[in-house]
Amino acid sequence: MRKEIVLITGANGEIGHGLIAHLGVTKKYSIVAMDVQPLDDSLRPWCERFIQGDILDLMLLGRLVSEFEIRTIYHLASILSTKAEYNPETAHKVNVEGTLNLLRLAVEQSSWQGRPVKFIYPSSIAAYGLPGVAAKTKAGKVKETEWNQPITMYGCNKLYCEHLGRYYTNNYRQLAADHSKTTVDFRALRFPGLVSSITIPTGGTSDYGPEMLHHAAQGIPYSCFVRPDTTLPFMVMPDAVRSLLMLEAAPRENLTQLIYNVTSFSPTAQDFYNQVKGAFPEAEVTFEPDAARQGIVDTWPADVDDRAATADWGWQPEYDQQRAFEEYLIPTIKGRYA
Repeated sequence: MRKEIVLITGANGEIGHGLIAHLGVTKKYSIVAMDVQPLDDSLRPWCERFIQGDILDLMLLGRLVSEFEIRTIYHLASILSTKAEYNPETAHKVNVEGTLNLLRLAVEQSSWQGRPVKFIYPSSIAAYGLPGVAAKTKAGKVKETEWNQPITMYGCNKLYCEHLGRYYTNNYRQLAADHSKTTVDFRALRFPGLVSSITIPTGGTSDYGPEMLHHAAQGIPYSCFVRPDTTLPFMVMPDAVRSLLMLEAAPRENLTQLIYNVTSFSPTAQDFYNQVKGAFPEAEVTFEPDAARQGIVDTWPADVDDRAATADWGWQPEYDQQRAFEEYLIPTIKGRYA
């Protein structure tokens, strides 16, 4: 009999660290972790198995199907926004074709098990694309169905994969004679900028905030690549992990949509600077906006409307801006570099 597991791709990334640690502590599920890079030693005790491999490797995915009964897939693997702009074709291959491979795996598992496999997907505010600062200011809290015209390859990938998830859940092979109603249970979160005190920022376009914090804690000068008035929604990693777990646990009948916004607080870059200087008075931070990266950030909403998540599955962040900095980010980052 195949063992029931939770599969986590991109396990060595920022979200993967928090998710594996949380699931490991609960000991509710056996975890199979997958990443192209070696898994952090701190995560290995929580995992039934670690597989170093590529989501584009169909033979590897085939072995997963034959060996394990997959209950839920947390598909975290991707090439992020900044790197995707330098290698857009590679990003498309990994972010879209890799997701398609895993959706097909989930369909096969669902068919064998006679029940839908849950497919939890972290999308992004990069899926939005407002035409400029004036529109961004006027838009206020943006809903999931608004301004879906991304200008980055990463954003295009995320938006398209949302559509793929919707197709595999509701319409997969809808004209086929052997069309099965047992498909995939796809659920996605459009994450804001995420800030972790545990892992190092990975060069995302919203990483100016966490980069500022980590540089200051190490006494390294930092040049911020956006204007001080730049505003984006953010969330700290504990809330991000909790939102994924809450969405996964929500009864299917409670969900009125497949794609949900979640957020916590919307600071300006100046707000990040003020928090950094309060905690690290000797920090050297300058604002030197990069026109191209600023142009991308200016197309992302200053805030998002997450009322659907609140109504459907009870979402509420535990960390507002003050608590995020005072109880999580500042003390943990200080301890990291002490």
